Amino acid sequence: METSLILQSISKYIHLTPEEGAYFITLLQTKQLKRKEFLLEDGEICKYSAFITSGCMKGFTVDHNGFEHVMNFAPPGWWIADMYSLISQKPGNLNIEANEPTDILLLSKANQEKLYIQVPKFERFFRIITENSLVAYQQRLMDNLSLAAEERYNNFCKRYPSLINALPKKDIASYIGVTPEFFSRMQAKILRSPAK
Repeated sequence: METSLILQSISKYIHLTPEEGAYFITLLQTKQLKRKEFLLEDGEICKYSAFITSGCMKGFTVDHNGFEHVMNFAPPGWWIADMYSLISQKPGNLNIEANEPTDILLLSKANQEKLYIQVPKFERFFRIITENSLVAYQQRLMDNLSLAAEERYNNFCKRYPSLINALPKKDIASYIGVTPEFFSRMQAKILRSPAK
């Protein structure tokens, strides 16, 4: 089990003793996903938070016309879950799919609760992660309402620098809320314009 990345990520927020780190690792499950394989589908109850160790996941919804709306991406070192469903334990409407072959570590809701009892400082860690997620979501909502497509693309590049050339253009277009055709024209225009 590749656990150094997850322990490194946690150490940015809380300090764990070797024993606490070892206990945390015992609560995780490993899973390998093929490209296009789902971790979670619309209508299911989210029972796990997933930490990506390699590959990339995307969270998206599908509207009544069958159009995909990408909500977020999770490259290595990021967590992903349907927060509404995980917290409420009601069916969610988020699909979580592997963009490429992906390795993840899963922490079940039940084990997360166990962790809070055995190592209370993890409550602080997950509070910070949840707050960061909420701030990012609200910022993204504000950007979608008030920024031009080019500015939204610039924000995507800042948020996911490692994914700019790794993702299908249609996924990036969906994330910033434009058609793939518009995105191609916009990208060509950005490439033509002189660097500032």
